[in-house]
Amino acid sequence: MSSPPPPPEPPITTALPDLASWTEHFRTVDIPILAETATALEALRANEDDADANSIGEMVSNDPLMTLKVLAYASSQRGRRVVTDTETVTAALVMMGISPFFRAFGPQPTVEDHLAGVPKALAGLQATVRRAHRGANFALGFAVHRMDPDAAVVHAVALLHEFAEMLLWCHAPTLQLRIQALQTADPTLRSSAAQLSVLHIEVADLQASLMRAWRLPELLTQMGDDLHSENVNVRSIELAARLARHTARGWDNPAVPDDISDIAALLNLSITSTLELVQQI
Repeated sequence: MSSPPPPPEPPITTALPDLASWTEHFRTVDIPILAETATALEALRANEDDADANSIGEMVSNDPLMTLKVLAYASSQRGRRVVTDTETVTAALVMMGISPFFRAFGPQPTVEDHLAGVPKALAGLQATVRRAHRGANFALGFAVHRMDPDAAVVHAVALLHEFAEMLLWCHAPTLQLRIQALQTADPTLRSSAAQLSVLHIEVADLQASLMRAWRLPELLTQMGDDLHSENVNVRSIELAARLARHTARGWDNPAVPDDISDIAALLNLSITSTLELVQQI
């Protein structure tokens, strides 16, 4: 019989001093996952003989936090001489094997339990997860339109585009709420400025540091890197994430026309056809 998940770690209520401290904290802390994923995982565990990499991968890939845990764990098990990334959860499961996967990932802590006492933070995390799904769906749609053979990888990477923000909602909820309050009070305040004020770091820098520490897929590490800004997959994911953010509350955001114009150029479509495509997605 599986042991229950460990109790949640105390949340961070005072900003850590620097990027190295934040990185080390998230390298050692357990990451809670969505409750529906935890429930589905236990259902699959009860029928392990019938589970396969595809069925588990499909379940895990709906949850960016569990996806992050699996890819980070798979990377830690990969020998330094192995240079091929496990870029999707299914590929990681094939490398690990089904039984070792279930041994490595026992009953999981959930974000719903973790943030039960901070409902506004749970709502903030849920909004970020919904935005991640929206961006991943856009990115997948762009990849399918381009007939990209790596469409599954594009989807997986796009789902993780804002994983550092999700981790902060889980483990530093009051600090994230403070950032949110600053930006609500001053809509012109840049996210990076609010983050520096509250966290002493920018979230983008934390994400980049964790990507290196966990040796996450190369395509993910190329996000935000000017050297790879013209890579079509990088561009697809960045534009998908941008559109997801700007349309999170509807299509009337003044930034949307610029997004549509850039996506049209990427996909070699007219503005009208591009708008139809993204609204169908």
